Order: sequence, then C-alpha cells, then structure tokens
Amino acid sequence: MNAAIRAVVRRAIPNGIKTIGVERGYAGLLENQMRRLGLRSVSGIVHLGGTILKTERCPEFKTKRGLQKAGKVLEKKGIGTLIVIGGLGSLKGALELSNIFGINIIGIPASIDNDVYGTDETIGFDTAVNTALSAIDKIRDTATSLSRVFVVETMGRDRGFIALAVGLAAGAEEILVPEVNIDMNDVYKRIIESREKGKKSNIIVMAEGFGNSRKIVEDVQRNTGCEARLTVLGYIQRGGSPTARSRILADLFGSKAVELILNGEENKVVGLSNGGLISTDLSKSCKSEKPLDLSMLQLARELAI
Repeated sequence: MNAAIRAVVRRAIPNGIKTIGVERGYAGLLENQMRRLGLRSVSGIVHLGGTILKTERCPEFKTKRGLQKAGKVLEKKGIGTLIVIGGLGSLKGALELSNIFGINIIGIPASIDNDVYGTDETIGFDTAVNTALSAIDKIRDTATSLSRVFVVETMGRDRGFIALAVGLAAGAEEILVPEVNIDMNDVYKRIIESREKGKKSNIIVMAEGFGNSRKIVEDVQRNTGCEARLTVLGYIQRGGSPTARSRILADLFGSKAVELILNGEENKVVGLSNGGLISTDLSKSCKSEKPLDLSMLQLARELAI
C-alpha cells in the first residue's frame, strides 16, 4: 500500500491535484483524521510493508448514519475524489458511500486474498505468496527428513487464491480450497499410493476457509497411518517488505488511478488484465465474483505424482 500511496501523490501533485491522506481508514475518515501529503512526505516508504496511514476496521461506517457522516466530512474538506486502496470489503464500503453521497471513488485493489473482480492480481498478493512459499520450502526439509505429512494452512477465509498459488509453486501434493468440494477419502488414498510409490513426504496446502485444519491433520494421520503435523502461517503472510512485483504493481495502479481522475473517469477500479492496465466499473467489481482458475488445481495434482 505504501508504494501505491507514493505513486498517487507523486503523479497527482505535478498535475495540480492536492493530496490528503486519511489516517486509520474509514475510522479516521469519520473522525476527520487527515493530513496533507506532499512529495517529500512519501519519501523512503516504497520498501515498507503495511501502510503509513494505518488502517482499522470500522463497524460504524457500515451503517447509513456512518456513511452520511463520512460524506459530510469529505464535503467540508472539499474533497472531490476518494482513492480507496484496499480489498473487496473496502471497495464495497466505498460503493455504498458513493451511492448515498455521490462522492467519486477510484479503487486501487490491494489485498493478499487477490479476490477483487476486474484485476488478475492485487497489490500484496505476490508478497504474501512468496512469504508463504519461503516457509513451505523450509517445512519440506523437515517433512522429507522425518517422512511426515504436513498440513500448511494459509490465509483465505472465503477464497483460495493464496493456497492455490502457493501450493502449485511449492509442489504440494494436495491443495484444499473453499471453492472446491474435495472428498478427503480421495486425498487419503492418494497419500497412501504416493508412499507406496516411494514418496517420503507429503505437503497439503489448505486455505483457512476450507475447514478445521487441526481436525484435518488428525483425520489424515488416522486414515493414512502417516505421522502428520500442522503449521498455521497466519499473519506472517500480511507483513514484510513487499516483493518487486508488488511494488511495481502498486506504482502502475497508483499512476493509473491519477490518470483516471485527470480524464474525468468516475467510480472505477484499476486493474491488470493480460499484462495491461484496465479499469472496471466500481459497481461491477463489487458485485461480481472473481473466478478461481481451477485448471491450476488440476495441474498441481498432475505434477505431484
């Protein structure tokens, strides 16, 4: 997010657009907690994870009263366009604000879940995947040495984009995602067959939304006879220095957001499609579900023989 903030500020100011940063997300917006952002105020932040503006959940913003309060704050400040850097929840909140108050919204998709419709990839997704991949590479050493099955739980309460990308990149034997109803008996069977073929270890990557990971570990051990262990990666995936890909994507998205404003575009979400920058209507992005590429799931299984 910091790289995106920097890109917006440094493209906007030379084009005559004043930039104000809202601190603590929608919570700060309701409390009129803002500060002017200048060219030098965004120096030295491109390599930092998280956001210098901070963020937090805001239940009040989900109410009509909260949305009206936010609109009045923006009106009083004379803010004509609100650039929202965040995931699907943040963008849906922005859509409601626009519907009620009429403020122009430009969305920049930044979410490790990669679940925003209208873009092949979100800011932060590549960083989260690489963080998880680094951990699984180390876990594989232990799994092989001790001939164990490891269940590695990634983030993803509703969607399995992280688990799928990490599982394929790590060469996992099984990938469990919320979007697919997987028969665990088939999983047990494949693990047993792999051991009979001479495999010394198995890695199962699962999104947290698939189910109870502790129970899955117990079931795997009971039904395969293999020693199984659980590793929950948790919030380690949300932090750390962003990868080059995430930084470049943030630069591109931030620049595109300012371009949309200069061109008079309203209520759009910037995105990446087939290597090029695009924009999608905010309403369509919020109301459409981004499909998971199930062919990647099949490929991962075929390569894990």
